[in-house]
Amino acid sequence: MSIIMLHSCFAIEVSYDSKALIINGERRLIFSGAIHYPRSTVEMWPDLIQKAKDGGLDAIETYIFWDRHEPVQREYNFSGNLDFVKFFKLIQEAGLYAIMRIGPYACAEWNYGGIPVWLHNIPGIELRTDNMVYKNEMQIFTTKIVNVAKEANLFASQGGPILLAQIENEYGDIMWNYKDAGKTYVKWCAQMALAQNIGVPWIMCQQPDAPQPIINTCNGYYCHNFKPNNPKSPKMFTENWIGWFQKWGEKVPHRSAEDSAFSVARFFQNGGVLNNYYMYHGGTNFGRTAGGPYITTSYDYDAPIDEYGNLNQPKWGHLKQLHAAIKLGENVLTNYTSINDKDLGNGITLTTYSNSNGARFCFLSNNDTSKDANVDLQNDGKYFIPAWSVTILNGCNKEIFNTAKVNSQTSIMVKRSGDNSSNGLTWKWKMEPKKDTLNGKGNIKAHELLEQKELTLDASDYLWYMTSVDINDTSIWSNATLSVNTMGHTLHGYVNRKYIGYQFSQWGNKFTYETKVSLKNGTNIITLLSATVGLANYGAWFDEIKTGISGGTVQLIGKNNVTMDLSTNLWSYKSEFKAPVGTNPIVVDFQGLGKGHAWVNGHSIGRYWPSWITTTNGCSDTCDYRGKYVKEKCNTNCGGPSQRWYHVPRSFLNDNMNTLVLFEEIGGNPQSVQFQTVTIGTICANVYEGSQLELSCQNGQVISQIQFASFGNPQGQCGSFKKGSWEATDSQSVVEAACIGKTNCGFIVTKEMFSVPFGVTNSTARLAVQVTC
Repeated sequence: MSIIMLHSCFAIEVSYDSKALIINGERRLIFSGAIHYPRSTVEMWPDLIQKAKDGGLDAIETYIFWDRHEPVQREYNFSGNLDFVKFFKLIQEAGLYAIMRIGPYACAEWNYGGIPVWLHNIPGIELRTDNMVYKNEMQIFTTKIVNVAKEANLFASQGGPILLAQIENEYGDIMWNYKDAGKTYVKWCAQMALAQNIGVPWIMCQQPDAPQPIINTCNGYYCHNFKPNNPKSPKMFTENWIGWFQKWGEKVPHRSAEDSAFSVARFFQNGGVLNNYYMYHGGTNFGRTAGGPYITTSYDYDAPIDEYGNLNQPKWGHLKQLHAAIKLGENVLTNYTSINDKDLGNGITLTTYSNSNGARFCFLSNNDTSKDANVDLQNDGKYFIPAWSVTILNGCNKEIFNTAKVNSQTSIMVKRSGDNSSNGLTWKWKMEPKKDTLNGKGNIKAHELLEQKELTLDASDYLWYMTSVDINDTSIWSNATLSVNTMGHTLHGYVNRKYIGYQFSQWGNKFTYETKVSLKNGTNIITLLSATVGLANYGAWFDEIKTGISGGTVQLIGKNNVTMDLSTNLWSYKSEFKAPVGTNPIVVDFQGLGKGHAWVNGHSIGRYWPSWITTTNGCSDTCDYRGKYVKEKCNTNCGGPSQRWYHVPRSFLNDNMNTLVLFEEIGGNPQSVQFQTVTIGTICANVYEGSQLELSCQNGQVISQIQFASFGNPQGQCGSFKKGSWEATDSQSVVEAACIGKTNCGFIVTKEMFSVPFGVTNSTARLAVQVTC
């Protein structure tokens, strides 16, 4: 600790050239990962940071979320899991650097892109363009954040962990919509940022015309072909999309460990300096922070650390090994005097880096999406290069990593119910009070349909619309249709205090609500409840997308057309439970519920919508990593709820009794709701000869059984391994001796340890193992 404190007293100089980030004179390649502090809890931060460090990261990156820090104009909040100063100090205490993305527009699938909704209602404002009202607010907030960071000595120039800061975010993708005003705005952003005098470089992602000395960077699945707009700038991959976010009604996205590593290796093969994973830990959209519309509460993102804080294996381990391999070449890659690309044909490229001392470091890539290759580099050896992979050669003559050869363990996670979890919960329920609304009484009146977020300031997902109509001829209206054109995401209706139904937009766009109604003679009250499920967070003029029944038509269609309004039935459920024992992450299973919002002991754990079932097609038990990734590739969870389990951080729980409150919109059966823990159930590994076997349980569990072990040419995958055409007879006993009863085990896989005679094995020999914890 004294060393860290002493070190923090001295300024850290951060500079760069096209080959490296230069930190206090040391030429570095940087591996970074995004962990957003509001998407986890303070109690989770140290463990997440340590797992990032253990995974071979040098830095952790996060956005700064304007809407959370300034929820009301000039009223700031930096407490709890919004205490980014504490977050950055924990990063530094762990020996890591940090990247701060101020924005202050974030996107991030965050509600309204992280922009406070109160900005929307300021007269004369236009967001993210050359507008003085917006620029004034943006500058005030940016300056506030910079000053908070300076007061805590967080910038490297002050001895802190922050190496880089970002202004704006992915503006280049939409700037053309704003024409000349957009170009002027970008120049102003750069000048405003530089005037903050933070002593470390500024970056702009996806901004090809970023003004100097701002460094422009790349976001995407692959950025190996990206070139900075200044030949003296380092090549930075600020968002390597390690997976993808999920929407309600969609299947679970998955990006393979092989393709993820391929993207990183190709980037460094082509001169990359900094790679930042988006996300490294995705976390949870607590409260109403999920954007969209229709972004789920889980923001797992198929990241190397899952939503609950567990290692996502094999992705975490495979990338850890990749980082270590590239770091072996760091000195050559950041000091090279020559770089040579040699086309070997059929999509195979050998890239050789050499320095003045004659040291070499090579990348051998096969970009073919289906054909494996055998490459003879003469004196530098012969290599088998699977399709869509990169082999890293230390000294250009020794294979130390291949992106398609996964040697790290695969962990299959399970959810378990403890003795005192919550099976057989007893529930109390009550109707949400609606006396005034069902009788058409409100506190605001207008001769128009008002826009929802302007009226609610996004303090709620819900807004009631009420009106009345006088009927004097029931023969016209005995079988009428109520038709509502709405910009909201869901709509519920009551007529004369009777519930008439619920409908929602499949895609989060405007839709027409239609249902049959029967009206009576005299006054009829129509009450409509409009609900949003996350405000838009991306695109030009995303802030101007209307919500609610604003501008829509509300019609009764009988023999004539008449304009009117509508509403919904809302329920609350309440129960008490004891927290599951142990330290494993806790989830609550909402299978059987409809749609709504949940709280545990007053802490919002987010929106739920398990009644929306995904389509049954488009999933597969196998995933072909080869070829460019798209979010529709390798999906899972066909025919199930988009999200069934919801994260309940242990810090939300009391030692004794805890209270779960469900705000249920459309009705559902709470009897199946139960609390469970998430833990490793089965572990697998498929390790090539000469590589390291590493198996690890979690939270003190030990390896209790070796379900399968075969050294030879085993077939299948985790959960369905089977013996190949040959194997070492003592495969099982060797693994049992090394691993049974241990929390973790490992060894270098060689033919000698399995007593395989010389000449029997070949370069494709491997060990497949499946164990239980």
